[in-house]
Amino acid sequence: MSFQPEHELHQRRKGRNLGVGLVLAALIAIIFGLTYVKVTSQGFRDSATSVETQ
Repeated sequence: MSFQPEHELHQRRKGRNLGVGLVLAALIAIIFGLTYVKVTSQGFRDSATSVETQ
């Protein structure tokens, strides 16, 4: 039982999908990093406590 070689169109699609996936992963990492920095900064805690005391 032998497999047919992959068509050239599928190889190009696979490469394009890999590129889109890497870009998506990079955007998610950037958003996660920005959110982490925002939540762990002192200014976020100060503004959250001032809202609670009002």
